[in-house]
Amino acid sequence: MKKIFILFFLFTLPNVFSQTKRITYKAEIQEADEKKYPGATILLGNVEMIHEGIVLTCKQAFYYKNKNFFRAIGDVLIKQGDTITQTSNYADYDANSKQALSWGDVVLKDPTMTLTTDTLNFDRINQKLYYKNHAVIKDETNTLKSKNGNYFLENNQFKATTNVTVVNPDHHLKSNHLDYYTDSGITYLYGPSTITNTKNDNKIYCEKGFYNTKTNISHFVKNAKIYLKERTIEGDSLYYDKDRGFASATNNIQVIDTVQNFVTKGNYAEIFELKDSLFIVKKAVAISIIDKDSMFVHGDTLLVTGKPEQRVVRTYHNVKIFKSDLQGKCDSIHTDQNTGLTRMFKKPVIWSDQNQITGDTIHLTSNTETEKLDSLKVLNNAFIVSKDSLSSNNFNQIKGRNMFGKFKENKLRLLLVKGNAESVYFNRNEETSTLETITKEVSSNIEFTLANGQIESIKYLKESDGSTFPPSKYPEEDRKLNGFIWRETEQPKRKEDIFLKK
Repeated sequence: MKKIFILFFLFTLPNVFSQTKRITYKAEIQEADEKKYPGATILLGNVEMIHEGIVLTCKQAFYYKNKNFFRAIGDVLIKQGDTITQTSNYADYDANSKQALSWGDVVLKDPTMTLTTDTLNFDRINQKLYYKNHAVIKDETNTLKSKNGNYFLENNQFKATTNVTVVNPDHHLKSNHLDYYTDSGITYLYGPSTITNTKNDNKIYCEKGFYNTKTNISHFVKNAKIYLKERTIEGDSLYYDKDRGFASATNNIQVIDTVQNFVTKGNYAEIFELKDSLFIVKKAVAISIIDKDSMFVHGDTLLVTGKPEQRVVRTYHNVKIFKSDLQGKCDSIHTDQNTGLTRMFKKPVIWSDQNQITGDTIHLTSNTETEKLDSLKVLNNAFIVSKDSLSSNNFNQIKGRNMFGKFKENKLRLLLVKGNAESVYFNRNEETSTLETITKEVSSNIEFTLANGQIESIKYLKESDGSTFPPSKYPEEDRKLNGFIWRETEQPKRKEDIFLKK
């Protein structure tokens, strides 16, 4: 059995080695110096080596026949086919493993790029180049630098790691890991990466994404953020077309207006940078800071347009507002951040302290410097209601054609009712809280001052017609003014309630 195995081994051994072709070479001078260079053939002058499609030329070389190994020195030029050329000061070539190592001013060129480095490995079997001590790659669009990298010749792919940069006239990209395709200009990013627009300093950050350096289209899917001049955009998935100035974001979106201290959130958004507009849907909410307190405005659709000094926010359909001391609801809202004017349309209602305010249209004005609520307008069918504190069925009411209010420290302090003013008020003893009388007044105009949401004083600006009755003498059917409606069930009591459909 051993003899059969030995004979089989001896028979197959020459065939194994014959699969690897020997190096062929020529030179002006060939010599040997076994004492100084044992096993080597010394080649001098116009040296040329050929092996399976690769041609190497140099000034001087050592060829080790037994190892099928070649060392080239001086003006080394390696060619593979008609497409790849490489120059260096030195090169080692192992014909058995088809591995080449070049060092000293290495420059490699193919039809799509030029690579320069100090040391370069060439794996001919896998058609892969790799380096471990910095390289610069230039193509028609970009300059790529990295400490470590692999270049796959068959698909023109760089896999670069550690201190990676990609620079072109428009962008500067930094990363620690990316794949770059020199023919298409497409880059795949892995790990923390930043792209900076060199013309306007806009930035993109992500930890996983895709970026086409030729079309300026990118798509990011992990911890993605776009830093525009006046906005920061975050989302689970971000798409950005720089040339069109268009970005879209999906899921867990946050758009921060860095000028107006204003945030919008949702689950789908489109941003048109050149038109200064933002469109956001799917649990869309706008958040603004008013006197160190956040106001949340939710609607089916949010549209933000205009430059910072002329910015307008429109919220459409099923709109709800929540602030710790102010809530609201309507069909749509129009806010001009420059003037501080917010207009509410279609069955608007706001709740301030214990007061419910309704009308055909409601205007709220904020002081643009202090960002505090300044004034209130309720136009047509104005109505303010507050529940009597110790009764479930009695309501203090004021109605009229229009109402005008003033806020102090975000609290409604003054209210002027103009045109067909009417009021019903339940008067309680200050000490015992016992209901003592019910007062009904009718006048053209009435002015009220409020404290802690309760009427503190009443001033009739024109002749009034009113009466005060004991509770038992006041008709039950007259306790609610015409047009009375109590909408407490619609009031968002917490910021999470703005998303409830009621």
